[in-house]
Amino acid sequence: CSAMAMKYLGEVIDIHGGGQDLIFPHHENEVAQTEAFTRIEPMSKFWVHNGMVQLGENTMSKSKGIFVTSRDAIDAYSADALRLFFLSSHYRSPLKFSKENIIAQERGIRRLRQAMAVTSVPTGEILSPEDFKSQFVRAMDNDLNTPRAIATLFDLSHEINRASKRETNISRAQSTLKELSNILGLTLSTPQRSAQNVSPLIELLVETRERLREKGQYEDADHIRTRLEGLGYTLEDTPGGTEWKQLH
Repeated sequence: CSAMAMKYLGEVIDIHGGGQDLIFPHHENEVAQTEAFTRIEPMSKFWVHNGMVQLGENTMSKSKGIFVTSRDAIDAYSADALRLFFLSSHYRSPLKFSKENIIAQERGIRRLRQAMAVTSVPTGEILSPEDFKSQFVRAMDNDLNTPRAIATLFDLSHEINRASKRETNISRAQSTLKELSNILGLTLSTPQRSAQNVSPLIELLVETRERLREKGQYEDADHIRTRLEGLGYTLEDTPGGTEWKQLH
């Protein structure tokens, strides 16, 4: 590892990352070997050790077969929701991977998308996003405090929605929301939909979900709801049956 790092990054690395399980002995040995060889300290200016991801009560481990592949996660959830999920906890903290946690992030992504979709008036008072931008930068400068940065995005989206009802020009605020979201890797793009009428397909999936629930197969039924939410459709269970609508 050290030889490869020196080849491509030089004798001093700006940022060195890895899981907390690698601090000892792997990284301590790497520092000792590299600094003894180069006689330059420090080997790395910053160390970024991430907390471990848990699946149920266990830490994800490929060697033990306790893991979820990226492909399976992308098949089940939207990329933006997964990014928001991983960033919702500070990188040094442990993170529990669960369907419920990611579904909550799907809802959060929809809130940000909705703020981007609000229509701005060309005249009138302008909503300034500068305070929110400053808060975001301070959070990221504070050891990559992504939970606080994300909270700032939601504060800004809330203010955008409020200001739109006052016929305020929110275009600058929306541009800033997009810019800051992009820094975190969030696209806020609406899932692409086919130009064809998808109503029959949605109705079929709703009926299938109902039959699964009747048979007690709730996990499979919830999977259908989650996938539809990721594609931009929400289901609401009412006394008269399940209703669905397309999100904007």
